[in-house]
Amino acid sequence: MKAVILEGPNMFSTKDIPMPVIKADELLVKMEKAAICGTDIRILEGKKTKDVRYPSVIGHEICGVISEVGSEVKGFAVGERVAIANVIPCGSCSSCLNGRENACLNRQAIGYQFDGGFEEYLAIPGIAIQAGNVVKMPDHVSSTAGALIEPLACCIRGMVNAGTGFNDTVLVVGAGPIGLMHLQLSKIAGASKVIISEPNQMRRDKAKTLGADVIVDPTSENLNEIVMRETDGLGVDVIIVAIGVPSILNSTINLAKKGGTVCLFAGFAGDGMSQMSANTIHYNELNICGSTAYKRSDYLAAAEMVKTGKIDLDEIATHVYKLDDFKAAYEKFLDGSGLKIMIEA
Repeated sequence: MKAVILEGPNMFSTKDIPMPVIKADELLVKMEKAAICGTDIRILEGKKTKDVRYPSVIGHEICGVISEVGSEVKGFAVGERVAIANVIPCGSCSSCLNGRENACLNRQAIGYQFDGGFEEYLAIPGIAIQAGNVVKMPDHVSSTAGALIEPLACCIRGMVNAGTGFNDTVLVVGAGPIGLMHLQLSKIAGASKVIISEPNQMRRDKAKTLGADVIVDPTSENLNEIVMRETDGLGVDVIIVAIGVPSILNSTINLAKKGGTVCLFAGFAGDGMSQMSANTIHYNELNICGSTAYKRSDYLAAAEMVKTGKIDLDEIATHVYKLDDFKAAYEKFLDGSGLKIMIEA
């Protein structure tokens, strides 16, 4: 079968390798679609190394069809379509026992400790099956939407942390795939107004298609003035920072109303260091929160939204490449002219 083999930083290529031979407690899944994530790019370039193996197959946003069922596996059948929640919490560490399995201290993950989705067939380990990480998909859900349940689950965790609710005004900074998911989730949660800040015209157009109320080009318009005009001078209730640029954070927190929340959703470039005014946070009683990964409950909620058509993920995918053309897909991701880049066998 074909697989993208990562052999070291900036050393990856599509090769022919033997198909996995599954154990009795495993599933063999034929990949239908796998999406490239910004984290994948950091892994490919050697900028993220924690839990990364060489050689290995990465890719953690996955949808496929079961092609073989281990003899000890119950409840699954050949031919069923499934989406995979890649993060497998241990269930017994301090984080897990205190309701934060998304921040599990001993978590394992498909695409890290276990080979991921950038291959024709992947073995789903027994611990993932037993943990409920394999979710069946009905035929009406596209393989693209199925693969994008994983980042949607991450966005749900961020929205829960931020506490976005009915009648809130929300500013989403960045209209890449993640920002566009946050846009839709904010509307679903009952936000009265969602403002998008995005310098890229194509992405602003996509935000308009997906229901943004106010769209700002921060390179040619004054974001501060527009936010204050749209909120009667108060600022927004919630800010979702969906772009990892540390230098924008200080100006961004000034756009939150007193008592508002700023969710630092994106992973930030370099060492992530940023200067922010402690007095702004102090006197305006701002809540600053982070967000990492997702809980299995977030993944199941995301899957249900996709199954019932409550959110449009297909609109966020712009390009599809074959495994053989993975390097072209990587380059397309880097040039920024697309949104979600999908891989198929």
